[in-house]
Amino acid sequence: MAARRAPFPDRSDRAGPSGQVARGHGPSTISRQRATLAGAACGLARSARPAVTANFETANASAARRYTGKRRSDYAALKLAGLRDAPVHLAIFTATDPDEGHGLGRQTMPEMLTFSTVCAIHSLWLAARADNIGVGWVSILDPAALHATLDAPANWHFTAYLCLGIAAQPDDTPLLHRTGWQDNTVTDWHRV
Repeated sequence: MAARRAPFPDRSDRAGPSGQVARGHGPSTISRQRATLAGAACGLARSARPAVTANFETANASAARRYTGKRRSDYAALKLAGLRDAPVHLAIFTATDPDEGHGLGRQTMPEMLTFSTVCAIHSLWLAARADNIGVGWVSILDPAALHATLDAPANWHFTAYLCLGIAAQPDDTPLLHRTGWQDNTVTDWHRV
């Protein structure tokens, strides 16, 4: 039997259709969060967003063609990106040849640079979630096209494209679980 994750305790500071706010931190926190997100200076330039959205739509259509029948229609029904809704977009790259560290730890495992970037993303994700800010990782993109769109330096490796904003629903169940696309699976642990 698959385990179901418990929702985050009483952190649903979202206004309902009639404007009421659910239990949690209250309207002043929500207002501050929205103001912070709306005024974020570190996000992706709005002028690049249409090209990023077009990139996603092309990659998404290509991915959809890999499925047939009901699986294809189920795929088409998934909301796989908040590109139009999220007020903050972050394109995150990893520099492949930084001076910092003088190569220590990267001689035999150069992928450690990307792992460090992913750890930073994880920290950002946890901090955002603690403040009821939703984070979505858009992975259905053509990395080379995105690199060109953003005119990123050649020594930057595309690592992640994130959308941040107040979640539309107070539910922490992953979309793929909510929609029945993927159930929890048992992890088979082995001692070595």
